[in-house]
Amino acid sequence: MARKRVKKRTHVGAKNPVTSAALNGHADRKDPKSMVIRIGAGEVGTSISQLATDVRRVMEPGTATRLKERKANRLRDYVTMCGPLGVTHLLLFSRSESGNTNLRLAIAPRGPTFNFRVDKYSLAKDVRRAQRHPKGGGKEFLTPPLLVMNNFTDPNADSNSKVPKHLESITTTAFQSLFPPINPQRTPLKSIRRVLLLNREKSPENDGSFIINFRHYAITTKAVGMSKPLRRLNAAEKLIKSKSRKGGLPNLGKLRDISEFMIGGEDGQGYMTDGTSGSEYDTDAEIEILDQGPKKVKSAKARAAIAAVEAAEEEEEGHDDNVERRAVKLVELGPRMRLRMTKVEEGMCSGKVLWHEYVHKTQEEIRELEKKWEQKRREKEARKKQQKANVEKKKAEKAAHKKATGGKSKDDSDDEDEMDMDDYPYDSDMYDAEDGFDSEGLAGDAEEQANTKMEQDGEWEDEEEEIAQEAQAKRKNKPALK
Repeated sequence: MARKRVKKRTHVGAKNPVTSAALNGHADRKDPKSMVIRIGAGEVGTSISQLATDVRRVMEPGTATRLKERKANRLRDYVTMCGPLGVTHLLLFSRSESGNTNLRLAIAPRGPTFNFRVDKYSLAKDVRRAQRHPKGGGKEFLTPPLLVMNNFTDPNADSNSKVPKHLESITTTAFQSLFPPINPQRTPLKSIRRVLLLNREKSPENDGSFIINFRHYAITTKAVGMSKPLRRLNAAEKLIKSKSRKGGLPNLGKLRDISEFMIGGEDGQGYMTDGTSGSEYDTDAEIEILDQGPKKVKSAKARAAIAAVEAAEEEEEGHDDNVERRAVKLVELGPRMRLRMTKVEEGMCSGKVLWHEYVHKTQEEIRELEKKWEQKRREKEARKKQQKANVEKKKAEKAAHKKATGGKSKDDSDDEDEMDMDDYPYDSDMYDAEDGFDSEGLAGDAEEQANTKMEQDGEWEDEEEEIAQEAQAKRKNKPALK
């Protein structure tokens, strides 16, 4: 007799590949994506490079983990690719001439940009080295972390405070938008494996500082109410059912009976529990989890009988067997950072300064700045109109030339190549051709004046000339073909 067919693709129990949507319950094309970038990759140093790598691990899976920066890359190059790649956030690490480490959080494509100074930081490898039992890399980074924010808003703050209320609001929104929102009805608990904690330090002097402590943890759970030998047997049972055979199974070869393994204490007296074994699990909290795993489909008669038995047992014992009590513990993964906000800009790493920790303007100075920004905005709109008119004019000339010659001529491609790039509407809201980006994060600082002076004195080398010299040297050193 022929063997009965078992459908393994669409039915219950099929070993289909786990999709991202089934894994975390909310994976979507619209989820935020980020890029962690080192501005001046060869100048920030090895420690800042490793810190950027650790932050990329925190931002997984919605980040470019294997991003390779070049020394010649500028901020404009990354901003240009934000649209095609769907990147919504840029985290920019840089180091100033004085040795300060800076972090900028920029929201693409039109800002705002938050400038932080990294007062202190610890790398992930340093955090693991300080732990007795560090948490290894597993499936924690397949899903985004759970974001926990504390003390970001002050109930007593208003528009006239040193840290105004609207600044707290936009900062909270910016950090919340780093990760996709969690749907409590659809997101499974097993998908939440990490926690990102952002805690704002309250200044007792109310000096107007905005300081954030950055911590990254992994969530580990263990069953409560079972002794250590029983937990090992439970883990061994799960290990046997899985495909993997890695792990430590309990060695019962030298024992006469399973009771010798289960009974602890001196001379085998007494049942060993968490309280008597000295292996009580140090927990941060204890929770109850309802078992919602897949089960074998049974007939209606069998399901009714099982439901009746479970209801009777629940009435007698007063608890549900499907509810499991587990202990939750947080294990720090790193990195650690202490971030001090120094400036908030309206645009993408440029534009009007919304808030500054050290520079405070009077009302007259603010009105003068508003007039300047309004003038720049008008000039920008005029440039856009002129660019659009030039593009339409050249398109009309090409159409008329094509109609007169009866088809596309040979010189059309050359004319297209020789078209001035200033005629295209490249000057978008993301990039101001007049002001440009603050690629090094020095706008508004004293170091910008020093860099300007160095440029005027001719101390900066011409990048094109340097590239040409390197190419010429390579051609000289290249062996001739025989």
